[in-house]
Order: sequence, then C-alpha cells, then structure tokens
Amino acid sequence: MDSIKDVVQQKYGEAALQARRGQKAGCGCETSACCGSDPITSNLYEESQIGAVPVGAMLASLGCGNPTALAELKPGEVVLDLGSGGGIDVLLSAKRVGPTGKAYGLDMTDEMLALARENQQKAGLANVEFLKGEIENIPLPDNSVDVIISNCVINLSADKDRVIAEAFRVLKPGGRFAVSDVVVRGDDVPQAVRRSMELWVGCVAGALEETSYREKLTRAGFDSIDVEPTRIYRTAEAKQFLDEAGVRDESVLAQIDGRFSSAFVRAQKPVAAPRSCCASTCCA
Repeated sequence: MDSIKDVVQQKYGEAALQARRGQKAGCGCETSACCGSDPITSNLYEESQIGAVPVGAMLASLGCGNPTALAELKPGEVVLDLGSGGGIDVLLSAKRVGPTGKAYGLDMTDEMLALARENQQKAGLANVEFLKGEIENIPLPDNSVDVIISNCVINLSADKDRVIAEAFRVLKPGGRFAVSDVVVRGDDVPQAVRRSMELWVGCVAGALEETSYREKLTRAGFDSIDVEPTRIYRTAEAKQFLDEAGVRDESVLAQIDGRFSSAFVRAQKPVAAPRSCCASTCCA
C-alpha cells in the first residue's frame, strides 16, 4: 500500500509543479492520452465555472467528472473534498455554500496544498480551508460534514474500505456522499491493466467494479446508493492510453470496450432512528 501511496504522492506533486509553471498538469503517467487532452479529463467544466476560479486551479485539474455540478450543495453547508489537488472543486463548492458555509479540501501532497492555498488567495475566498492528510484517515471530527465530494481520487487508494468508512464517520446523519470516480462495468479488469502502476496513478487500474462499489458503501452503513455513468469509454479511446503505457495485447484490448466509465456515485448516511418508546407517557 505504501508503494502505491508513494508513487501517487510523487506524481501528483510533479503535476502541481507543472500547474504552477503555467502548464496543463498531467498525472505523471508519461503518456499523451492518460491525463492530458483525453476523454477522461477533458471538457468537464462549463465556461462559467472555468472563469470563476484562478487559472492555476484549472491547470491542476486531473479529475474524471464534475462533482460540484451534480452534488446538490446548499447555502450554509459544510463540504469536504477528498483529494482536493489544486482546489478547483473546493473553490467552486465554497461559492455555492456561500459565506455561511465552509469548504474543506484534504490532500496529502505538499505541492498541491501550496498550489491550492495560492489559488484560494487569488480567489479571495474566506470560507475555505485546506488540510494536510490522507483520505484513509480524515483529520475532522465525527458528524461534522454535510457533503463529501471527490474527483477521481478514491480509486487511487489501496484501502477503499477505509476511505468509505472514514467518509461515513465524518458525515452528519443525513449527510451525502457525492463523488465522481472511474468504475468498471462488469467483470474484473484484466491483470495486464492492474499491474500498470502508471495507469493506477492515471485513475484507471485502481477502479472498482460497480457492484463492488455499491457493496462497500452498503457495508459502511450508507443507503440511497446510486451509480450514474457520465462517460463510457470505448476501445478506440482505451487503446491509445493502454498502448502508450505498454499494454498492446489485442486480447486485452478486446475486453476493454465499454468496460470503464466515469460515474457519479451518490449515497447517504442514514438519519438516526428515533428512540423506541415503552412507557405510556414518554411519547405524549
């Protein structure tokens, strides 16, 4: 697990430095299709959203979706972004929850945190706080957050059960889990893809199968679970990044068509059930 975490931290640190130099960040996979102008990371944000955040936040964006567009954020709510990177989704969330709300960003990479705080200053937002830490061990108290968002980060963790359990812990009763992630549709991913650490960093090799994602959320205690595909990747798209990563086996490519999808994953922490009443006057 530590080796995966070390590689992710190194590659995303390099991505943050790219963004600070004014370059579009790549996730460090050294392929043109993995994280650049590819079908996973491109065209996720509307022009109005792009114009509402500093350029550095947009350059550092490595997500697979737009959780801020799909999550139903309300004024006054507390939002936590797991793996906040350059801060784009935190800043957009902060604008939506307004000055009476708050948006936290959690990231383990010093370079990304420095970039995110710089972007916060440029945006002039006071209701934002970036925290250093790991998504497997969230540095916030129990029942303290209304909404958890994340953008193609949970599948980078080697301990997804721990991440989901931690999300459940910090959410308030009735709180919402609303993340964008890459999921696998159908049977397990071919081992040739799983073995590629570069694809893991690029948000693909660590992706959960949809049924497994649902089961993990249920086991943690969530209900109202829904997995909504937002982009389905076909063989022609997958072939480019697999080929550049050294996966060229045609039998593997045949198994990829339509198997990967960006999806919006929703779930809710149940509201505590009312106490049972056993005396004739206790519920009057």
